This record gives sequence, structure tokens and C-alpha cells, in this order.
Amino acid sequence: MGIVVQKYGGSSLADADAIKRVARRIVEIKKAGNDVVVAVSAMGDTTDDLYDLANGVSPLPPAREMDMLLTAGERISMALVAMAISDLGYTARSFTGSQAGVITDAVHGKAKIIDVTPGRITEALGEGHIVIVAGFQGVSADTKEITTLGRGGTDTTAVALAAALEADVCEIYTDVDGVFTADPRIVPSARKLDRVSYEEMLELAACGAKILHLRCVEYGRRYGIPIHVRSSFSRLEGTWVVDDPARDETAQGETVEQPIIAGVAHDRSEAKITVVGVPDKVGEAARIFEALADAQINLDMIVQNVSAAATSLTDISFTLPRSDGQTAMTALARIQAEVGYDKLLYDDKIGKISLIGAGMRSHPGITSKFFAAIASAGVNIEMISTSEIRISVIVDEKDVDDAVRSTHTAFDLDADEVEAVVYGGTGR
Repeated sequence: MGIVVQKYGGSSLADADAIKRVARRIVEIKKAGNDVVVAVSAMGDTTDDLYDLANGVSPLPPAREMDMLLTAGERISMALVAMAISDLGYTARSFTGSQAGVITDAVHGKAKIIDVTPGRITEALGEGHIVIVAGFQGVSADTKEITTLGRGGTDTTAVALAAALEADVCEIYTDVDGVFTADPRIVPSARKLDRVSYEEMLELAACGAKILHLRCVEYGRRYGIPIHVRSSFSRLEGTWVVDDPARDETAQGETVEQPIIAGVAHDRSEAKITVVGVPDKVGEAARIFEALADAQINLDMIVQNVSAAATSLTDISFTLPRSDGQTAMTALARIQAEVGYDKLLYDDKIGKISLIGAGMRSHPGITSKFFAAIASAGVNIEMISTSEIRISVIVDEKDVDDAVRSTHTAFDLDADEVEAVVYGGTGR
């Protein structure tokens, strides 16, 4: 008997019928002789509705109270799923994140898991129950306050539970059939990947692919947890996220070469800030980025122009989550006199396109082909960033779809026959 951890997203739990369907799927795994632990998201658009409700009540809701409010959505789901399982003749025990032993730091809204102590879960499993855990939440080790893990946090909850319980697999159920070479909402001809490496999946998640949360993949890689991405609306095999897809295939008797490109990701959730006229001297960039770090803001792409010889001034541009844009502008405004920069420019009408693939390491010409594909779509590039297995560009927000489609076709990623199916929801 093994332990299987599953995660079901909001689109998989959208209404009573969907919850009953999920309950039947959970019971099937239990009938097969496995212990089952399930992390659930809030139903449908519940979290968005709660955000809207909070903003209607207060223009600046306290972070602590927002966490208290938002965690209600997952608690509703866990109880309803447990009820549906009970109707099928099996017993289930539901736990909040804190009851399940999910221990986090004290940052409201963006908490990170620092430990999982699953004593109550293992006790319930030992008594033969199916365990349902409210995802996206935990309790601070320092303050004992309820915290949330940020968007997509239920993915992270599931993999963290799988690691703590030494589970055989963590199954992430969503509304598409696996990980695709692009968002099937933009590229209907996107091809499903049978296997993808942790390394590539990390880049895909970081670059905007909504199928898996970034910290979920980091957790999986750190603890060696196989992640199986599947649809709760179909019985297709889905996509395995593993350490080395080529080696994994070979172990099953097949010899394969790792594909050059894993996929094309895009992200419309970022903004760009340019700090204009920064004195080109030691320590000025450090002051700028220290101010942003103190404001708990994560940066993505950073570009510094060559300083003008006549003025010894330079411009520094960077991208960040759009939701943190005004916080960043406020933090930078406070240090204007100290740094001596001229002004700040803010642009929230941008999008990021990323080409990702471990095969880039050994194949020259990828960069030129990528830029040619962007140009053929008539799209102008504003910023460029690269890693060993990724090339990212910033473009105008309205050009994102055209750039993604052009790049996807240029690298022969289109499927030959079957179009990708999106069963509902937003892809998480």
C-alpha cells in the first residue's frame, strides 16, 4: 500500500456535480489499495470573489484579515469533498492547513512553508480515513497567525505534503490534459508533453505557464517527488515532471533524445519600471534594489544601459509583478533624494514571451531563430533576458498572442492532428 497525494483546483471543484465527480475519482484510488491525501483549492472563482468583496469593503484591507477571509474558500471545499466521499461509503477527515501541520513564515499573503508536521494526517490514515486538506494556507511558526501561500499555493501544499509523507506520487489535477508546449487557449495546436524535467518546468512556471506553481516544482525537485499533471475531466495519462525525462524513458526500454524545446510560455502579469538618470557610481544600484527587497518585492528581468559619457548617468529597467507596481514606486520615491536619480517611468502594458528547453545547451542558432519568429509577427522587443535553458523578451501586451503563435510554429511545436482541449476555468 502506497500513499498518493492529489490536488484539485478550483475549476475541478466548480459546483456540486464537479465535487461529486472528484469524490468518485478519489475513492477509486482508495479502492485500489492506496492511502489518499487530497489538497483542495477554493471552488471556481471563490477566491476572486472574496478579493472583490474585501476591496468593496475597504480600499486597503489589512493583510492579516485578508488571510483570514481568503482561507475560508478552501475550508468550504474540504468540507464538501469530505461529505461527498462519505456519501460513497468511505470516511474522510478534513483539516485546515494549520491542523494538517503546514508551518510557514509570518509573511501574510506570500508565506513560505518552512516545515510540515503531518501527525494528524498520519493518524487519520492509520485509522483508514481519506484525508482532505485545505490548500493555500498554513500557520506561522512565530506569530501563530493563519497565513496564505499566494496564488497557486495549493500546488505547493500538495507537493509539501507528499514530501512530508514520503508519498509515491503527487497528482496535480487541473482543467487541461497535462503540460503543453504553449497555452492551448492561445495556441489550440499546442502539443502535450509526456514528460518534462524539473529544470524546464521551473522555467515554464517562472515565465508564466499557469499549469504549475513555481514553488511547487521547486519543492518537488528538492525532495525528488514525481509530479503527475492530469485533467480531472478526462482519463488521459497527462504529463510527468521528473528529474531526467530522457533517462526516465530509457529506464522503460526506450532510447530517446531530450527535445530541444519544451515550450513557449507567456506572462501578462508583469510591469516594467525604469529608473531614469541614475548616477553611474559604486553603490547606487545596490541602494535601489535594497529598497525593493525591503518592500518584499521579487524582481524578474533587469537591464542597465551604458552610461552616457557626457553626464555619467545611466538608466536601470526591471520587471516585477504588476500587483507590486505601486508598492515599488512608493519605495523608490522615498530614496530619490538619497540616490539622486531623475525620475521613474512605469509601464504595466507589457507581456513576456519565453522560449524554454534543456536542448538549447547543445544547439546553436536558437536565439536567432527565436528573434526572427518575433520579427516575422511584426512585434518589437523591449527587453531581453537569458539563462542556460531560457530566452525571454518583453513586448507590448497587445502583441503577446501573435508572438507566442509565431514562435510556436517556427520551432515546429504544433501538433499534427488533435487540438488541445481546455475543459473550463483559467488553467489552474
